[in-house]
Order: sequence, then structure tokens, then C-alpha cells
Amino acid sequence: MSETQPQSRKNQIIAAAAQLFRQKGYEASSMRDIATQLNIEAASLYHHIKSKEEILEIICFGMAQKFLSSIAEVNDIYFNAEERLRKAILHHVEIITEDIDKSAVFLKEWRSLPADSLKDFTQLRHHYENEFNHIVENGIQEDLFENVDKKFAVLSILSSVNWINEWYHPEGKMKAPEIAQKISDFIMGGLRKKLVTDLNYKP
Repeated sequence: MSETQPQSRKNQIIAAAAQLFRQKGYEASSMRDIATQLNIEAASLYHHIKSKEEILEIICFGMAQKFLSSIAEVNDIYFNAEERLRKAILHHVEIITEDIDKSAVFLKEWRSLPADSLKDFTQLRHHYENEFNHIVENGIQEDLFENVDKKFAVLSILSSVNWINEWYHPEGKMKAPEIAQKISDFIMGGLRKKLVTDLNYKP
């Protein structure tokens, strides 16, 4: 019991901080604010967390690892590009909706990371984007997708799924699978290669 209490308290602090960062913004929040949210003395926080910066790093890198693990799993499975893209979108939506507070911090507050951490985090973001880029490129090579601007396509896909954080409510009507399917269908409508009909053809 005593071994799990510190980790449990640390998780509580991180969850409270994520909620506060989402509501007030990272820069406007303080360790004292986090302590107040938990109804404890500010000094008690430092038994579990070194600083506000450490909390931001834990949230951002923890979320990044979830996204990278999910896209690696998708690309390890030999579906065609459309199936892989649909799976990648579904996993992304599931991660975003699993914890809206941490998702908001990950998406909006990462630029406040300390310089060294910011450099590492940016590399992880680029790696994740590149995985989507590979899927789109494979789709073009497989003659499933139009020969689109890959970078623009990937940024459009990620913007669409990240936008969910602005409006999603756990008690809402749509759950992650339905949201993912609607977004995927919309995206595929723009990516999927169109069949060309020869208007001069006569049977």
C-alpha cells in the first residue's frame, strides 16, 4: 500500500495540473494554484514533483509516446494504405478523447517546454508526422490515393483530428469510433483516387 501511494499522489497532481493548464493556460498557472486545486499545502507538492516544468514534460512526453506507439502498431500491420490511415486516425481520436485535459496541454502548451526538452519533443512530433507521411506516400504508390501534396495532406489530417479537443465531451452523443469514421470518410473523399470515365466510350 505504501509503495503505491506516492505514485497515486503524483498522478493526482499531474491530473489536477493538466486540468488547470487547460483552463487557465500553463503560463498563468502556478504550483500554488495546483496545490489549491488539490486542497493541500504547496510545500507538499515538492515531495512528488520538482517543478511546474516537470509536470509539463511528463504530460507532453507521455502523450507523445502514446501517439508514437499507436502509429508504430498500425504500420507494423500489413493493411493497405487506406486501412492503415483509418486505423491511425482511430487510434489518434481514441488518445485525444481518453483524457481531454492532457490532450489540450499536449496540443497547446508544448511550446512552453524548457529548451532542451522542446528540441526533443519537436523531433518526436516530426517523427509522428513522418509516419503519416509514409502512409499517404504508400497510398499514392499503391494507386489508391491521388498524387497529392503529402505534407499538406498530413497537416490537414492532423488538424482535423486535433480539432476534436476543442469540442469533444465525454458525455456527448458521438464516441471515438464514430468520430474517427466520420473524419476518415471525409478525408478519404479527398485522397482516394477517382475513377476516370471515358465520355466518348460507347458499348
